[in-house]
Amino acid sequence: MYSLLSACTCLCLHFLLLCFQVQMFVAEENVDFRIHVENQTRARDDVSRKQLRLYQLYSRTSGKHIQVLGRRISAKGEDGDKYAQLLVETDTFGSQVRIKGKETDFYLCMNRKGKLVGKPDGTSKECVFIEKVLENNYTALMSAKYSGWYVGFTKKGRPRKGPKTRENQQDVHFMKRKN
Repeated sequence: MYSLLSACTCLCLHFLLLCFQVQMFVAEENVDFRIHVENQTRARDDVSRKQLRLYQLYSRTSGKHIQVLGRRISAKGEDGDKYAQLLVETDTFGSQVRIKGKETDFYLCMNRKGKLVGKPDGTSKECVFIEKVLENNYTALMSAKYSGWYVGFTKKGRPRKGPKTRENQQDVHFMKRKN
């Protein structure tokens, strides 16, 4: 009788343990995948191979291409201009990119005042932009460090400061063009 009672107790404990493990597995399944994607989009991916693309960015406002002229940035480049050739490197799982002038090896960055500058080292968060494809099929580049600040240019091709830009302004609309 005692061994039968102990065997029943042992079976009950195993059953409870099994139920607990199933409950833990079900709880893990209810994790929101969107949160995982957002976290992976924000974090830099140093493990995966970076994807490099070469193209020009045509400014809707100035009618010219973005140029990285060393530390100076403008949107006055003609089609095929050697300073308008941009190497765009994916930085994360999401749509974060770093943009480097092919000719100068300087990165397009936005400093804390919102000014567009060229930097020789593109590892800082100031040099990372989030690529957004807009409803009108233009692309906007939002600073990853300063949310809501966009890369933008005036009609004369001069850079606009980040705090003065908004996604719906034509000054921040660009079209990717193959070289």
